[in-house]
Amino acid sequence: MRVLMMSLHFLQAIFYQRKIRILSLLFAVGLGISLVVSSCSSSAQKLEAGTSTTTNQTNTNRITVNIGFQKAATVLNLLKSKGELEKALAASGASAKWTEFPAGPPMLEAMNAGSIDFGYTGESPPIFAQAAGTPLVYVACDPLGPKAEAIIVPKNSRIKTVAELKGKKIAFAKGSNTNYFVVKALEAAGLQYSDIKPAFLAPADARAAFEGGNVDAWAIWDPYLAAAQQATGARTLTDATNLAPNRGYYLARKEFVEKHPELLKVILDEVGKVDKWAAANPKEVAKFLEPQLGIKASALEIAEKRRKYGVLPITDEIIAKQQEIADTLHKIKLVPKQVQVKEIVWKGN
Repeated sequence: MRVLMMSLHFLQAIFYQRKIRILSLLFAVGLGISLVVSSCSSSAQKLEAGTSTTTNQTNTNRITVNIGFQKAATVLNLLKSKGELEKALAASGASAKWTEFPAGPPMLEAMNAGSIDFGYTGESPPIFAQAAGTPLVYVACDPLGPKAEAIIVPKNSRIKTVAELKGKKIAFAKGSNTNYFVVKALEAAGLQYSDIKPAFLAPADARAAFEGGNVDAWAIWDPYLAAAQQATGARTLTDATNLAPNRGYYLARKEFVEKHPELLKVILDEVGKVDKWAAANPKEVAKFLEPQLGIKASALEIAEKRRKYGVLPITDEIIAKQQEIADTLHKIKLVPKQVQVKEIVWKGN
């Protein structure tokens, strides 16, 4: 019995030692795996962090310039199609994104929202935008273009002069450059703005109303002016000579100008190059615009020859004329408050 008890104790001791060894081995293996997993996880995190930093740097360095354009805005339309701006911006580590707008006001609304950095409109839209608090800046402009807008009547109309428009219905786009032109044309004829019946219509609707005899006259700009004259034989009562400047303005978002003046200069430089080409090639420009605007090339060529090309700095004289337009639109209660044009003119050009 004593021998049996000693044998059992011996076997228990052997079993206990082996159990300890097995547990020690499992612990060692588990610790090794844990260290390997930890090491791999740390390396993965470092790699991921490094990749994330590189991507952010790439995104930060690659600036996208958002450009608004209208089909009837010849120079920017041409600039988009030629692709030269993209090449010039790429050299500066930037790219361009183009967005089409039907008119200037919605484009400047987009600028107010921060989704457009650069664009081109007529005289009135930036005045309304400034009054509404849009953070925009005048950066350049076109030369005078008074022959490119006019008040027209149907060829068989009995109206022969602007003075005879008293009590008549005149179509034009509300708040547009022709709105100001109508005011000045009436004043020159001894009439007040209140003497006529405005019909606020966009070009396409105004053309239909004009041809349908629903309005007595139409104040409109090229190329729609040239198209109507060619298609209907419309007569001109007066163009804007000595009445309205009919300029176009290049505008930019204030924050974009402050942060990236070098990119603005690249854009204006490329605009200037295309502008010079367009001035020297009216036939080619007309052919380019024909399918986009749905206007015959022959009418577009007339419009191109009538307009004045150039990318000019904003001088004190130009500011004064734009201020006169702003004051007039405020006087007839279209602009809700007085604005000072000089406060939002870029000084870098």
